[in-house]
Amino acid sequence: MASQDIYDPDFVRDVFDRCSDRYIAFSNACSFGFTQIWRRQCVEMLDLPPEARHGYDLMAGTGEVWPHLLSHSPQVESIVAVDISAGMHRRAMDRLHAMRAHKIEFREDDVLASSLPDESADFVVSTFGLKTFNPDQHRRLAELTARVLKPGGRFAYIEASDPKGWPLRPLYRLHLDQVLPMVERVLLRGAHDFAMIGQYSANFGDAREFSGMLEDAGLNSEFRKFFFGCASGVCGSKPASSKATSQADYEATTP
Repeated sequence: MASQDIYDPDFVRDVFDRCSDRYIAFSNACSFGFTQIWRRQCVEMLDLPPEARHGYDLMAGTGEVWPHLLSHSPQVESIVAVDISAGMHRRAMDRLHAMRAHKIEFREDDVLASSLPDESADFVVSTFGLKTFNPDQHRRLAELTARVLKPGGRFAYIEASDPKGWPLRPLYRLHLDQVLPMVERVLLRGAHDFAMIGQYSANFGDAREFSGMLEDAGLNSEFRKFFFGCASGVCGSKPASSKATSQADYEATTP
């Protein structure tokens, strides 16, 4: 029987539905708190202007980026959270974000198959969702980001990465590939869902290639690394419309 495609949307949804009740505590403890640091750094990369009001959190998971985003940019009025796992969102709203519910709209959807409107967002943010996509899906995600952003809109993505070239990389890989699966088997009744994180991150590498895809889609994109490459991200913006630019250029050259 053929092996399961770990990037198939149904497979990804089932993994995160099963581990939704334990995801936050396990990820925070096993990352030694770095996941929260990296979420804050992702919001800092996003660097929203005061007029930014509405946007998307793609592969939103349990919404752990929302406190950082709303604290850093209190002018934000609404966040549409898109995630394929309804289990993750239910836990997020029931246990963590009841006080923010009026600002959050949830869409249970495969983001790559979603019908988000063109030029409808001041921003797009995503934390730790890139690893669950293969390169073809990354390209489609880059095109979607360019499509839904308004001219001048901003984006930021961050993901756990493989720190190639770092002297301590073997210990980092040991932690992801051996220690986490062992802890999960012992403490979480033999489950193996979190063990997928190591496989996903190893396959992902880092966000450099995704940055190039965003540029190919017409966006201004900057690649960044965090903590010796254990995480990487991209940030940037959608240029002002060519029509507006052309008109400005015309007026500047007209006597």
